[in-house]
Amino acid sequence: QWQPDLVRGYSVHGAYQLLTSQQSVTLDDAEELIWHTQVPLKVSIFAWRLLRDRLPTKVNLVTRGIITPPDHHCVSGCGGVESTHHLFLSCSYFGSLWSLVRS
Repeated sequence: QWQPDLVRGYSVHGAYQLLTSQQSVTLDDAEELIWHTQVPLKVSIFAWRLLRDRLPTKVNLVTRGIITPPDHHCVSGCGGVESTHHLFLSCSYFGSLWSLVRS
């Protein structure tokens, strides 16, 4: 269970450390973390949308018919297809931001 840092309060680093320190995290565990009263509402909403693949990635915009399939490439110019997984984990540009969060 996440305990807020009494000095700094909520931090993305603290949430990341909790989620990555366990072998596996269930959706219920994540729900408890993202809707914790110490977590800012905008962070909770973003995390909720992220976990449910409801962010406006280009893949999701193609699925909804908002953009055409040829326009689904990552905004970073890396050549990958812009999905949630790609942006947060495998993109050579944006995925590397997680290393900054870890430190």
